[in-house]
Amino acid sequence: MKKILDYLLGSLYLVHFGLTLLIFHVVQAVAFNIFGKKAHKVVVDYMNFSLTYGLYLTGARINLINLTELPDNRPIIFVANHQSSFDIAAVYWFLRKYHPRFVSKIELAKGVPGISYNLRKSGAALINRKDGKQAVTEIARLGKLIQDEKASVIIFPEGTRTASGIMRPFVTGGVATLLKRAPDALIVPIAIDGTGAFNPKGIFPLKSFSNLSWTVLPGIEPTGRKVEEILAEAQEEIRKKIRITTN
Repeated sequence: MKKILDYLLGSLYLVHFGLTLLIFHVVQAVAFNIFGKKAHKVVVDYMNFSLTYGLYLTGARINLINLTELPDNRPIIFVANHQSSFDIAAVYWFLRKYHPRFVSKIELAKGVPGISYNLRKSGAALINRKDGKQAVTEIARLGKLIQDEKASVIIFPEGTRTASGIMRPFVTGGVATLLKRAPDALIVPIAIDGTGAFNPKGIFPLKSFSNLSWTVLPGIEPTGRKVEEILAEAQEEIRKKIRITTN
């Protein structure tokens, strides 16, 4: 019976997911080209709202938890573990006040309705993993942008998804480059838990009635510290908040 529910409710959510991306792709284009960047951001906010709370269609429990006070007057580098494609909408919606941009692989800049358009227009760092120079240049550009705007960036330093909760070591290069161009930034860890178990075999089937959580942890001041030490501390704090799963 549970497997039947997984397929039925998962299918319902994926229909919702696809329609949300298609509809908001069109609305984004209208907003950006007629009303400008601010209107575009509002549309993106509500696209991610729809993608996040649509998860209730699967019976999911959604927990957005903030364990700290975040500053409004300085850039923020959010570092998160990465379990699933379903990590992103909720973390964006939760942090929308801080105008977050992503560090993303360049392949996502084309072919995905709604998401690709936003990545291209929002100022995200679109990196080519086969071209180190291009990747550093893109991340540095984004670092300067968040420094100038007192905005934020979301980066997944593992570099890939680890659904089980057993994290890969955080890679320092991206955060180090961001800090060079945004020296005033605060490092804030985010623990994402449950999304890997939610879709353990890829996009489908989805596990109904999953417990999904996104927890913003206390910030880490980077001044006078090595990036390796900062990320080791961030990863350890994340590790305390996530479960190890076996499928």
